Amino acid sequence: MSYVGLLLSGAALFLNSLVMAGKADGKSAGVFNLFVGVLQIVIPFYLITVSDQSHWTIYQYAATFLFGLTYLYVGVTSCKGLEGNGLGWFSLWVSVIALVYTLVSVVHFHDMVGAMTWLMWAFLWFLFFLANTRKLAIHAYVAKVAFVQSWVTLTIPSLLYFTGVWGTALVQQLWIYVSALSIVYFLVELLVRQTAKHKVGPARQLKMRIPGRKDT
Repeated sequence: MSYVGLLLSGAALFLNSLVMAGKADGKSAGVFNLFVGVLQIVIPFYLITVSDQSHWTIYQYAATFLFGLTYLYVGVTSCKGLEGNGLGWFSLWVSVIALVYTLVSVVHFHDMVGAMTWLMWAFLWFLFFLANTRKLAIHAYVAKVAFVQSWVTLTIPSLLYFTGVWGTALVQQLWIYVSALSIVYFLVELLVRQTAKHKVGPARQLKMRIPGRKDT
């Protein structure tokens, strides 16, 4: 069920990236967010109820709630036209939890692919926090990050799992490189954005000067 949930999360994140890029309607995508969110709350709750109740089993299923609650929150916020401040602070909380999952993936499970995946998710949730609480004009950048992650961390891994090759050593090694390249892309895009921002700033100041007036 976990990889079915990842596949649905990939679809929802893909749609949300298009919304942030201005290519899809927020309310329309919000309906799908609600659908995915409900599934990712009800199903893992049932699986925990019928599980062996071991702490690692609950730990694995609990991760699905992070996605389910996020998509429910996004769906309600979009459909009702609510302010995103609450969603932003919730995203900050989830990003901290995602960092914990990152550390556990390294220390306990020795899973580098899982650790890099959780690290990317933590970064994305932190961006949601910045976009919704600090009102930063970073939606275009967040859209790019979300679009890449919808495929690299969710959709493609799910499809590889369904075909039976996700757990092979070759694919795991390959995905370390894919994840590393994705992180590098995020950093380069951020650097390009910051560089362009600093260049635009002085240019705007020049345009705002009154012709013929000397600076004092």
